Amino acid sequence: MNTTEHDKVALITGASHGIGLELTRRLLSEGFQVVALNRSGFPEGDPLLRESLERRRLRVHTADLSDFESLRRALGAIKASEERIDVLFNNAGGSVPELTFSRQGRELHFELQTVAPYVIAMELRELLRRGALKTVVNTSSNAFDMTRRFDPDALERPASFKQLFGPYATSKLALSLWTREVAPLLEKDGIKIRSVDPGANNTLRKGKRSGLPFFVKTLMRLFFPPPTQGASRLYEGAFGAHRERSGVYLRKDRAMDLPFREHGPRVLEKVRSIYEREFAAS
Repeated sequence: MNTTEHDKVALITGASHGIGLELTRRLLSEGFQVVALNRSGFPEGDPLLRESLERRRLRVHTADLSDFESLRRALGAIKASEERIDVLFNNAGGSVPELTFSRQGRELHFELQTVAPYVIAMELRELLRRGALKTVVNTSSNAFDMTRRFDPDALERPASFKQLFGPYATSKLALSLWTREVAPLLEKDGIKIRSVDPGANNTLRKGKRSGLPFFVKTLMRLFFPPPTQGASRLYEGAFGAHRERSGVYLRKDRAMDLPFREHGPRVLEKVRSIYEREFAAS
C-alpha cells in the first residue's frame, strides 16, 4: 500500500465495536489510515466506514487473537501488506462469564489481554520502527484496584474465578506491568509504549454474553458514558501530554503508580517466554 509522507497509519485491535470502533471513527475523520485487526466485522451503514473501506484507508484483517494460528496468519498478512505503522492500539479485550481456556491451554483473559498484546507488539516491531510516531498504547483497566493478591505464576491456570475482579483484573494488571518493564527495550528502537485506563464506558452489546457482575451491568446501562469517552482517553494516551513518556500507566491523563511492581520482571519473563517458545519459534 503506497502512502504519502503526510499519512499516519494506526493499527487497532478490537476496532469493530465499542471503544475500538469509536477510536477508529475518530482517527479516520482526522485523516489517519487505519489497519483493523478484529474477530468480527464492522457495523453496516456507517458512511465514514464504508467510504474508508472503498478507498482502502480502512484495511481489515480478521483473527481470533487468543488463537496463535489465527493470529499468526493475520500478522503475516499485515507484515506483507503494510510499509509501516505509526501507532499500535492493543485494544481488543472483553470479559467472559466463567473460567475459560484458550486453544493454547491458558486462561482466556490472560491469553487475550496479556499475552496477545505482547505478541502483536513484538511481531510488528519492525513496522513500528519505520513509523514516524513509533507508539504503542495498551488498553488497561482500573479493575485491578480491587486486587489484593497477585501471583504471576497463577495467571495461566487460576485456581478460582470471579467475574471482572478475578482473571480479567489480574490480566490487565499483568499487561500494565509488562508494559512498564519492556519500555527500555523498545526505546532502543525509538518506540514508546504506554498502558491506558479508558475508564468506565457503556460497552454492552445485545446478544453477547458478558463477564460483568449483574450490578455492574445495571450501573453501566444507567450511568456509564458512551465508549467515545474511552476512545478519547486512548487517543490522549497516544498523542496527548504524555506522548514522550514510555512505560507509564495513565488514568484520566495522569501517570499513576502500579501495584505489585515487584512482580513486573516475572510477568515480562513469562510473556516473553510464551512468545519465543510458542509463537516466534514457529
